[in-house]
Amino acid sequence: MKSKLSSDALAQLFSDGHTAHAFVPHTISDSDIHALYETMKWAPTAFNASPARFVFLRSAAAKQRLMPALSPGNVPQVEAASLTVIVAFDTQFYEHLPQLFPAYDAKPIYANNAAAAQEAAFRNGSLQGAYLLMAARALGYDCGPMSGFDAAKVNAEFFPKGDWKVNFLMNIGVADPKGIYPRNIRLDFDRVASIL
Repeated sequence: MKSKLSSDALAQLFSDGHTAHAFVPHTISDSDIHALYETMKWAPTAFNASPARFVFLRSAAAKQRLMPALSPGNVPQVEAASLTVIVAFDTQFYEHLPQLFPAYDAKPIYANNAAAAQEAAFRNGSLQGAYLLMAARALGYDCGPMSGFDAAKVNAEFFPKGDWKVNFLMNIGVADPKGIYPRNIRLDFDRVASIL
């Protein structure tokens, strides 16, 4: 068994990690963005399929392309965040399985079953989006994952080929304390879990 993380590290990742709704100006460099990806990419997915795809919107011009798809309440936080990440998934992820999972030929499982491919891409891409959030927190950033957008508009603007599909959006940066709301409760263990 490995060593337990410190209480400070656990708090940064979980109990003190609030959804950020406002951000202060802060520049995230190309190398910082690469560090985010390099940190999260090692976390597991089924067959090592790694179906998530990420578009890091940093410039005002790039973010402007996203604005028509956003709910009005999400516009200010996207404008203020250092990055807004389009967390997407590749419906053709299985094309990379021979390289990513050489143990045996898993590609036909998905290449011949569009429904299974869609389900696996969405499930494992969602995991990878969560890994990105935890990587960002581990590296000292604040995050604000978001729904509240028109997926068809995002896909048309950023993924016109149709093989990538947006899952959710995530703002990353340094939180403005004005955009950190009081912690809401969570459900108790007995309400959501059982030990058999």
